[in-house]
Amino acid sequence: MSEHDPRAAGEAQGERPQPAKPTLFDRLRTLFGMGGVSVRDDIEDALATTSTEADLSAQERAMLKNVLDLHEVKVEDLMVPRADIIAVAIDASLHDVLSLFRTAGHSRFPVHGETLDDPRGMVHIRDFLDYLATGPQAAGAEKPMETPSKLPTIDLSLPLSEAKILRPVLFVPPSMPALDLLVKMQATRTHMALIIDEYGGTDGLASIEDIVEMIVGDIEDEHDFDEGPDVEAAADGTFVANARAALDDVWQTIGVDLDLFTDAEDVDTLGGLVTALAGHVPVRGEIIAEGPFEFEILDADPRRVKKIKIRRRVDPVTPPASAAPAAGDTSR
Repeated sequence: MSEHDPRAAGEAQGERPQPAKPTLFDRLRTLFGMGGVSVRDDIEDALATTSTEADLSAQERAMLKNVLDLHEVKVEDLMVPRADIIAVAIDASLHDVLSLFRTAGHSRFPVHGETLDDPRGMVHIRDFLDYLATGPQAAGAEKPMETPSKLPTIDLSLPLSEAKILRPVLFVPPSMPALDLLVKMQATRTHMALIIDEYGGTDGLASIEDIVEMIVGDIEDEHDFDEGPDVEAAADGTFVANARAALDDVWQTIGVDLDLFTDAEDVDTLGGLVTALAGHVPVRGEIIAEGPFEFEILDADPRRVKKIKIRRRVDPVTPPASAAPAAGDTSR
């Protein structure tokens, strides 16, 4: 080492050189492939720091963290389960389709044959309104058509299949990474995908909005209604919960670990737990008692449980043990 080396001079004075802490600029260099061992680790470290050097708001940190976490998200983690899919049959009348658009508040629906396992495509509200406004010639039109001065007479009793306005949907497996689906949706300009299980049946539905919400959080529009918390405490000490509430959220609210139920190992939601405890799909008004709790079914249909009341069980009064006979008492 040269005698003029400043590091040698520092060590001679008893100073130990300290490794320089990478700055945010250095981490950004790593992001663009200009060095570094793990880009992801460097970005996560940068987001974890609380120094003012990062100059990121809490919202920006949360969104960037969600972007990093998205590579671990599978389609099955964000899909709408089959039981919650709102779909329309291909032989449904145009009047029924119109009513569904009015009540459901969605801009597109999957279209199926006899069941959801026979998907035929999707119907978009814009194509549907074009058909009502301009008649059959609007089907498949790529360019916007002029609004007629007089609406044509459309027979709303006609089946949807005769309107010729169906569009294709994507078919993807549940194990597909959510990022891959997002790229595929962008490339095909298709915003709806049906998740198909290993047997060819429909397992769920995913839209581009579901993926974006994994990054930015819930997106609500003017037609979305606040459903309230998944688990809510009542004045009488009970809890009213959405059956789709995650077991972790239920545990945090009521302060008891629901993992004490052996049936909770294979389910993720409160409704799944109650169904597993009952051994069947419970009906409205049914009470399932297990351990320290009673689960009362407030709302259900033949396929699933919707709302549940949770209350702690009152331990039965144990009758006092027979008193031992007093000394000298020989009565029998």
